[in-house]
Amino acid sequence: MFAAAAALLLAGCRSHPEIPVGDSQSLVMEANVLAAGITAENPAIQSSEIQATASSRLYNERSAPVTMHYRFYWYDSRGLEMHPLEKTRTLTIPGHSAVTLYGSASSLGAQKVRLYLYL
Repeated sequence: MFAAAAALLLAGCRSHPEIPVGDSQSLVMEANVLAAGITAENPAIQSSEIQATASSRLYNERSAPVTMHYRFYWYDSRGLEMHPLEKTRTLTIPGHSAVTLYGSASSLGAQKVRLYLYL
């Protein structure tokens, strides 16, 4: 019983959020992002010989500005997460407006991207 409680306690002490989704899902939004009136398009990826880039359009459906955080996660052709991870970024979307987010892979071989949005 003590070992199970200790394992649960340690599991709650992670330093980064996990993205528990299937391989086909390229956009992850926490529920509070949707509740704040933010909608988003799936990220579009463009690959070149030098670097892969991605973009996604976000919309604020409400009149108040919303400050949120995001990070692009990059994956190789086998679906393995590529490191180093991009830094988490913060932006404020004005009311009734749209912005486009951009990210670029830091390593060669990026084939897939996932965008994680949270407040």
